[in-house]
Amino acid sequence: MSDSDSTLSQAADAVEEASNHPALDVLARAGFAVMALLHVIIGAIAVAVAFGQPGEAEPTGAIEQLAANTWGPAVMWACVAACMGLALWQASEATLRVRRKSGKERLSKLISSGFLAIAYGSVGLSFAGFAVGLRGDSSESTKDFSASLMATPWGLWALVALGLTVIGIGIYFVFKGIRRGFKDELFHFDGTRRGRLIDGLGVSGHIAKGAALGLTGLLFVIAAAKHDPNESTGLDGSLKALRDHPFGPYLLVAIGAGFIAYGIFALIRSRFGRM
Repeated sequence: MSDSDSTLSQAADAVEEASNHPALDVLARAGFAVMALLHVIIGAIAVAVAFGQPGEAEPTGAIEQLAANTWGPAVMWACVAACMGLALWQASEATLRVRRKSGKERLSKLISSGFLAIAYGSVGLSFAGFAVGLRGDSSESTKDFSASLMATPWGLWALVALGLTVIGIGIYFVFKGIRRGFKDELFHFDGTRRGRLIDGLGVSGHIAKGAALGLTGLLFVIAAAKHDPNESTGLDGSLKALRDHPFGPYLLVAIGAGFIAYGIFALIRSRFGRM
């Protein structure tokens, strides 16, 4: 190994050691707790929407609920720190902590944890926006994004690719739930009665989240097929579109309950999960 390679390796080891600091572990666990709370709120809003009540069943709608209290700004900034800490932890999972694994394992972790790092960082930025007084309609933002994308030469194909990617992520969540792929993340209660209950929460939660993501991705594809950005309305729009079908309210209640189950599972994971 050359001197430059040795120096880079030593630098990477030092950064990896820093990423194992207990403070980042605490922030990451707090980030999981924040995401758990958001899923519970989104699930509750989805159930309310099924019964004709107003609300935005997506992250910004849930964040707005958290911001609407006396301690709103302080809560928002605390959630920013937690989500950014979780994003940084996922980024270290995608890069630093898989350096000694095989190429296939590194690629898989880079894709999965890298995507989660971006997702958690985006949620953190949403909290920051609310903390400084910015408000936005997620559905309208998604429509504007789709319209901007369609205005480019390859925009329609890019929108189809985005929709298929989101559908693929949804399918991944469904299969992860069915095959109990989440068990590696939480093994503290294996073989116990509580463990079976937690498994049930994990299965139903992952399947519900996967179904919701699949619907969201499908709307992107439909928007591209119809050349109409108004068809792409994000998670909130996809759930509200589901409500208008004959059995939609029942499915919406089931998905909402599944989101609540996922949130409870994520809250348990924040305390007892592998880090």
